[in-house]
Amino acid sequence: MKKDLSNIKKAKYLLDRNHCVAIPTETVYGLAANAYSNQATSKIFKLKKRPKSNPLIVHYSSMQDLKKDCEINDNFQKLYNRFCPGPITFVLKLKRESKISKNVTNGKKTLAVRFPKNSITRTLLSCLKYPLAAPSANIYTQLSPVSKKDVKEEFGNKIKFILDGGNTKIGLESTIINLINKPQVLRLGGIEIKKVSKVLKKKLNYTKKKSINVPGQSKFHYSPGIPIRLNVKKFYQDEAFVLIQKRKKFDKNYFYLSKNKNLKEAGKNLYKTLRKIKKLKFQKIAVEKIPNIGIGQTINDRLKRASKR
Repeated sequence: MKKDLSNIKKAKYLLDRNHCVAIPTETVYGLAANAYSNQATSKIFKLKKRPKSNPLIVHYSSMQDLKKDCEINDNFQKLYNRFCPGPITFVLKLKRESKISKNVTNGKKTLAVRFPKNSITRTLLSCLKYPLAAPSANIYTQLSPVSKKDVKEEFGNKIKFILDGGNTKIGLESTIINLINKPQVLRLGGIEIKKVSKVLKKKLNYTKKKSINVPGQSKFHYSPGIPIRLNVKKFYQDEAFVLIQKRKKFDKNYFYLSKNKNLKEAGKNLYKTLRKIKKLKFQKIAVEKIPNIGIGQTINDRLKRASKR
């Protein structure tokens, strides 16, 4: 989508005055505020109804800006060179002199950071004198937004401005890698683990944490607010049936994530499809088995968390 500089200026005007603004990224839309401001970041938690114990991801324009707040290491440098800007978040040590609000970190000495690829948001970040704390622009535990319309449905007029960047390209949140001491994958996301492992020349596994020390670790999340059954072969007539690829037989209950089992396409369409099902007033959802490889692992992770009660 073409950059509208007048809209970027409007977003900057509001952010400079400690308001929250919704911004587009390549993953999902974020609810952004000045990461150095206690007043601004507290509004994020209030709007999202998010527990203050759940830290936020901070978005940066450049490595130079990041160095003001965090200590970088060799593993970070390797992954930054390969994947940034892009859908990957790094957990790094926070510098003592950092201006990052304690609201963002829950008082911890670490910070989750990323460099978004969306050109509109990159232009906005380059205009600011601070990084942006920006979790997904949705009510806590609910579906992440992949368009301006989704954000509007979540918050109505509670947000001062939504910076329109069209539909997101990936549609799933970023992969989170802890780079303090031994590298660990803390959240599956838009970059496959095997690609990260290849760059670091170390085998990485997804590590599920019991406590929430970084963003994206809630057990129940990404939910359309409707019960979900997983790995289903046959659906009931009162269920919406989510399929990984199109079938020859037509049924009004069928909802396709992709035409031909393309997992990247399925990931991009996941939240959009679940929102559509909710709008159609279905009371239950059934999902056929999704291949647990590549981005399929991320899709299954999101569906498992959305189905938990």
